Amino acid sequence: MDITLERLVWQRAKSRCEYCQLPQRFSPLPHAIDHIIARQHRGPTKAENLALACFFCNSYKGPNISSLNPQTGRAVRLFNPRKDRWSRHFQWNGPYLTGRTHTGRVTIILLEINRAEAVELREYLTREGSFPPTE
Repeated sequence: MDITLERLVWQRAKSRCEYCQLPQRFSPLPHAIDHIIARQHRGPTKAENLALACFFCNSYKGPNISSLNPQTGRAVRLFNPRKDRWSRHFQWNGPYLTGRTHTGRVTIILLEINRAEAVELREYLTREGSFPPTE
C-alpha cells in the first residue's frame, strides 16, 4: 500500500478506529488499516475498501463481512465504514456502545467492542473528558 493511500485512510478517520471510535493516542496498540472486504474475498486495496481499525476491532473482525444475529440465527452484514453512517447504527450509552440496528448489534458482538478492558478504558477516558469523540 502506498503512503498516499495510508495517509488518506488515517486523515479520513481522524486517527480513530472507524468501528469503536477509539483514538490512536489512547490505544495501547497501534491501529491498522483494515480491508473492509478482505483481500481473500477479492476486496481491493483502494480507498473505498479501507478503514482505520484499532488492533482489537481489526483482530476480531478478521476477514468477516457478516455475522449471525443471536436472536434470529440469520446472517447480518457488518458495519461498513465506507457505505454506512456510524450514528445510524451505533450510539454511546456511557462507556458501552449499543447497536441501533441489526448491523450495529452484530458488529458490536463480533468485534467484542464492549469487552471488559475496552469498557474500562472508555470509562476512564469519559471521566477525563476525552471520550466519546464529539465530531
